[in-house]
Amino acid sequence: MSADAHRNGGAPAMLQPLTALLLWLGGIGLRITILAVPPVIPLIHDDLKMTETQVGILTGLPMVLFAGAAIAGSLLIARFGARTALIAGLLLCAAGSAARAVGPNLAMLYFGTVVTAFGVAVMQPSLPPLVRAWVPNRVGFATAVYTNGLIVGEIIPIMATIPFLLPAVGNSWRMSFVIWALPVLAIAAIIALLAPRQAPPASAAPVTGRKWLPDFRNPLLWRIGFMLGSVNSMYFSLNGFLPDYLTHTGRPDLIHGALTAMNVGQLPASFLLLLSADRMVRTVWSYLACGAVCLASVLMIVAGGNWVLIGAALFGCFGAAILVLVLALPPLLSAPEDVHRLTAGMFSISYSCAVVVPIISGALWDLTGWPVAALVPIGLCALVVVGLAPSVALRDKSAAGASHG
Repeated sequence: MSADAHRNGGAPAMLQPLTALLLWLGGIGLRITILAVPPVIPLIHDDLKMTETQVGILTGLPMVLFAGAAIAGSLLIARFGARTALIAGLLLCAAGSAARAVGPNLAMLYFGTVVTAFGVAVMQPSLPPLVRAWVPNRVGFATAVYTNGLIVGEIIPIMATIPFLLPAVGNSWRMSFVIWALPVLAIAAIIALLAPRQAPPASAAPVTGRKWLPDFRNPLLWRIGFMLGSVNSMYFSLNGFLPDYLTHTGRPDLIHGALTAMNVGQLPASFLLLLSADRMVRTVWSYLACGAVCLASVLMIVAGGNWVLIGAALFGCFGAAILVLVLALPPLLSAPEDVHRLTAGMFSISYSCAVVVPIISGALWDLTGWPVAALVPIGLCALVVVGLAPSVALRDKSAAGASHG
């Protein structure tokens, strides 16, 4: 084996650009069918005569599945390997997206959404083990690569569905779901054909009798789970409450600009972290600074006016940075054979937070009658990141050294 191959965990050096591309495509597959729903909700609402509660269920189902089915993803990885789990998850996403277009009733729409979300829940714990297996000495970079893909996968359907796709398919929300399933099928085929097949000493290969259940007695699991849960909760809560908040505070004209700034604002951070994530993931100040800026961004939104747009853009950028850094922790903090378990537990905790925090925000608004009350739990989430960062980041230095020693 060449020196280059040894440094790259057994993968030939010439395969590394391809490996990065596969991780990036996998990241796109994580979100593209999930974010295909919001642009067509008005059409679905009118066609199926949905109530607002039913719309809320449709919106919340993915996060519930992300939390509940992550452990099933860990089991699949333990039995068949992370590469197989990733491909299976992509196929489930494509099948579920197409299934949403079948039948005239709400039950089929819910069923397809459940299948799609289950596919994502299987995929999410597969990517960190593949990062560890394929790019063991560039974990931060590789995580930034697939997270960049995830962010692109969020933006593409949001930006393209209404102006381009719907006119091309006769304004049919059903056909839009079928169309968005096609790139996911293509990604599954590309990964099946081109992904590295060697069996490195990491968790991309199946191991008989391998552990799969997360160790929920491990305090580290809860710390990184709450950190990821905090940034996920902030993101989903702001997306959900910002339109109503701005309407009730007399600035509905800022809704489109604020949501666009927050979501597109994620891209600069994901691109910059391609250059610096390997260093930043081991530096406690990276987490502290990002958490502090996220808190400041919430305060800017409270301040109103053009500060709303600035705050939304800053949260998008620095929230995405936290996402990349925390997703890079499981491959660094755990033994190769346990990456999938730590990752699955982390996602279970984090998406549970993302379900609970918006409910708390809404309840505070209802109880007090103050729109700003909904932003209080969101700001507290930023403080959670700041508070937990030192214990996680400082442990990473020694853990990373041990894992590569």
